[in-house]
Amino acid sequence: MNDQTETTDVTHDLKIVTFTLCGHMFGIAMTSLLEIREWEEPTPLPGVPHYVRGVTNLRGNVVPVVGLSERLGWAPSETHARSCILVVNLDGKQAGFLVDEMNDIVTVSVAEIQPPPALDGADTSMISGLVRVVDRGGDNAETTQGDKSAMVLLIDVPALSLTRHLDAAA
Repeated sequence: MNDQTETTDVTHDLKIVTFTLCGHMFGIAMTSLLEIREWEEPTPLPGVPHYVRGVTNLRGNVVPVVGLSERLGWAPSETHARSCILVVNLDGKQAGFLVDEMNDIVTVSVAEIQPPPALDGADTSMISGLVRVVDRGGDNAETTQGDKSAMVLLIDVPALSLTRHLDAAA
């Protein structure tokens, strides 16, 4: 009988979509993303929270569009040609989040994800972690000198819940 136990190192990987917001690189799990839409000005609604920019029509469905920078507690992002909307399933409904620019799709090891850092002015309860990824040349990401890598803040999509506001916006 062999007393040695064979162990295998099972690494779990996570595919994330990275994007730039307020000069920082963020990411969300591919499993949370339904689609990426080009930026178009949403129809504003009265009486909604400041971070709800309005609604848009997505194949016959009215979808709230949220400024992700405002939702995180930062100043509103300026929109431009590279701005886009990440459509996710949130609380069983579709919601769009405005981001400054899409960067890349990368695969990271779950073991490399660190706890979220404290960010000035941001509610870090919406950040699930931080991970270093290889920077493939994005102009807007903060990079670490010399090693061509970037730190990515991972968004906890369920923590962005808009439950009490989605019904008012839809």
